[in-house]
Amino acid sequence: VRVPPSEAEVDELFGRWRSSLVDARKYLPAARDYFAASLWRRLGLRINETVMLDLRDWRPDLGEFGKLHVRHGKGGRGRGPKARLVPAINGAAELMDWWLGDVRHQFGTDWSDPDAPLLPSERHDPVLPRCRRVGAGALRQGLVRQTARSLPAWSGRLTPHVLRHFCASSLYGSGMDLKALQELLGHEWLSTTSGYIHVRSDHIERAWVDANRRVEDRLANGG
Repeated sequence: VRVPPSEAEVDELFGRWRSSLVDARKYLPAARDYFAASLWRRLGLRINETVMLDLRDWRPDLGEFGKLHVRHGKGGRGRGPKARLVPAINGAAELMDWWLGDVRHQFGTDWSDPDAPLLPSERHDPVLPRCRRVGAGALRQGLVRQTARSLPAWSGRLTPHVLRHFCASSLYGSGMDLKALQELLGHEWLSTTSGYIHVRSDHIERAWVDANRRVEDRLANGG
């Protein structure tokens, strides 16, 4: 069971990670690894879905927050990739603004090429005039290194998939229903999404308090 870290632990990890970028020996790959891990944390993307995103897949014109067109979602057996549109909720829209406005163009002149990878490698394609696509292994290692530095209690245990579980649990705890989570994560079955939910030990108590508060508010307003 991939029980994720607490909200406080994840906030500590990403807070330290963001602060460390200014002193990183190689700023661009450090910023890219932070950006990728933030997508796992905030939107629950799979690592391969993240790697395969192109610049054209960011659609700020769609919806209230903008949406990412995840074209390489995990499909059923033998059915090929299953695409979905993922709203840039949970702070992801601001994350995209930072990445595209402050960082991505520093990798090379392909920043305006819609077919260029959203998450590039430092190496350039020998045939096409654009950056190569970063590999999943590089992004995993970025998370491993930063976890060892900033959240050592989770060293060797925090993976992209665990952050996907964290995203699901965090959004559920904030009030998102299971059906919406299912669509966000790209699960075929609601039962799969249920397995991603890990609630705090005081979940029942907090639900009881919240329910009573809603009743009190209705009574106070004459409901």
